[in-house]
Amino acid sequence: MVISMEELVKNVYEAKDFVKSKSDLEPSVAVILGTGLHELSNYIEIETEIPYEEIPHCPVSTVEFHHGKLLLGRLAGKNIVAMHGRFHYYEGYSIQDVTFLVRVMRLLGAKILIVSNACGSLTQYIPKGSIMIIDDYINLLGTNPLIGYNKEIFGPRFLEMSEPYSRRLIELTEKIALEEKVKVYKGVYAAVPGPTLETRAEAKYIRLIGADVVGMSTIPETIVAKQMGMEVLGFSVVTDAVYPVPMPPIDVQEILKTAEQVDKILSKLIYKVVERLEI
Repeated sequence: MVISMEELVKNVYEAKDFVKSKSDLEPSVAVILGTGLHELSNYIEIETEIPYEEIPHCPVSTVEFHHGKLLLGRLAGKNIVAMHGRFHYYEGYSIQDVTFLVRVMRLLGAKILIVSNACGSLTQYIPKGSIMIIDDYINLLGTNPLIGYNKEIFGPRFLEMSEPYSRRLIELTEKIALEEKVKVYKGVYAAVPGPTLETRAEAKYIRLIGADVVGMSTIPETIVAKQMGMEVLGFSVVTDAVYPVPMPPIDVQEILKTAEQVDKILSKLIYKVVERLEI
């Protein structure tokens, strides 16, 4: 359901006040755990755990392999708030619903957003089972969370996006990956509405316009975080190959299995990045 910007502001602040009534912790880092990526939650010293359905105006994830709770605690010496489970446009939510908790996490105090997703590779040079640092994006969702009447309390309407993902954080991550002997790639992420996976022609087209991987999330959250003044670091876990000629059939269970296998490596990498963050 589309709501007015005045109502969105009211709802976001009510949700923020509710979370603060449950925890005095002021997070400096926010994390969104994507499809099949749950291992990082085991590293968090959880102080407070809030199911989404308890948070006023908060949507509830309808994807069976996504958890649905907000975690507040400590990670690698930093105060953190984490979305254990995210919302997707294909679930039927408005784009404002998809980004709702990003706004709440920023108002709680988070200055950095670390976001992850599962995706399909559009090139043989980024193989299945890889971790890709997102350097840029292509928005093919057909919408934008900043469309509509703007409230300056959330940030500017016309958002400069020459650096959607922080170069500072990307360079730090590459340095840590080298130290930890973790192979990472860097590339462009494209988001489509879903929930259908790509046809051969779609995969070819998305590759031709400059994307290296494709998924169904992350970009709306990135836009809202940037509007509200956050630095963003994005990771894609390559769970399948969708580059054409030939394009193999894709099994959703195989996607989840691959995400789970890479999860431990990515979670350790994120832990090390958070540990070294200067906030």
